[in-house]
Amino acid sequence: MRTVGIIGMGHVGATVAYTLFTHGMVDDLILIDKNEDKVNAEYNDLHDTLVRNDTHVNIRKQDWDGLEDADIIITAFGDIAASVKTGDRFGEFELNAKNAREVGADIKESGFHGVLINISNPCDAITQILQETTGLKKNRVFGTGTFLDTARVQRIIGEKLGQDPRNVEGFVLGEHGSSQFTAWSTIRVNNKIAFQLFGEEEQEKISKQSNKNSFIVANGKGYTSYAIATCAVRLVQAVFSDARLYCPVSVYNPEYKTYIGYPAIIGRNGIEEEIELKLTSEEKEKLEAAADKIKEHLDQLKKK
Repeated sequence: MRTVGIIGMGHVGATVAYTLFTHGMVDDLILIDKNEDKVNAEYNDLHDTLVRNDTHVNIRKQDWDGLEDADIIITAFGDIAASVKTGDRFGEFELNAKNAREVGADIKESGFHGVLINISNPCDAITQILQETTGLKKNRVFGTGTFLDTARVQRIIGEKLGQDPRNVEGFVLGEHGSSQFTAWSTIRVNNKIAFQLFGEEEQEKISKQSNKNSFIVANGKGYTSYAIATCAVRLVQAVFSDARLYCPVSVYNPEYKTYIGYPAIIGRNGIEEEIELKLTSEEKEKLEAAADKIKEHLDQLKKK
C-alpha cells in the first residue's frame, strides 16, 4: 500500500494532495493541519471527488498514529505571506523553525520510519531541523530545494532559445532563496555548452530572473502552488518507483555540513547517492557562501 502523509494543508499541501489523489499515485492519504476547519474542508472536498475519480484513494485526517506505517511524509507548513512581505524565504524562518521542532517531535513519536520530503521554507534550514528533531537518517530526509529553481531556469533558457525546457540540462545550486545561483558550467542545451549560447551579462539576467519569477507568482496570487507541488509529486513518484532520479534537492552535504541544493540520486531509500560536480572556482565560492548563510541562521537559532 502506498501511503503518504501531508502535514500542512495550505495552498501547496492541498495541491500536492489533489495531484496525488487524481493521478492515482497513492492508496492511502493522511491529511494533517493545525487548522481543524481547513483540514476538514480539504478532506471533504477530496471525498466528494472520489466518486468521479479514476482510482480509489483511502483518505484519513489528523491521524498522527497512522504515520507509523506511512511510506512518505511531506511537510508543507508555513506562512508564505512572511516571505512575500520581506522578499526573502527566511522571513518564515522563526515561525517554521518552531513548527519544524513541534512537527518533528510528533513524527518521531508516531514511529514513522519512511522518507520525509520537506517543502516548508526556508527549505534547507527547515529540512535540517526536521532531520535533527525526527532522528531519521540524513538520507531519508531531504527537501525540494533547488529542484524548482532549476525548472525555472530551464523554462527561461528554453523560451529564449525556442526550445522545450526539457532540452535544457544543468542545475541551480545552493540555498533555495536569495543566495541560489545558476551553475553555468553544468548547463547544456541540446548538448551545446551554455557558455557558447549566452554572454556573461545575459547569464546574470537569467540567473536573477529565476528567483524573481517565484515572487512574481507569489505577489500576484498571494502564494505559489502548482510548480512546487509538481516538484514534490515528482519526488514522491521517484521514491515509490525507485526511479533513481537525478536532480537537485536539498540534501545534507558532508563537505559543507548543512542541507543545501545539490544534485543527488532519488530512489526507494530517499537519497541513494550524492553526485559530485566539477564546479568552477567561482561557483564553489558561491556554494560555500550559500552554505554559510544557511548555517549562520541555524547557529543564531541555537543561541536563542
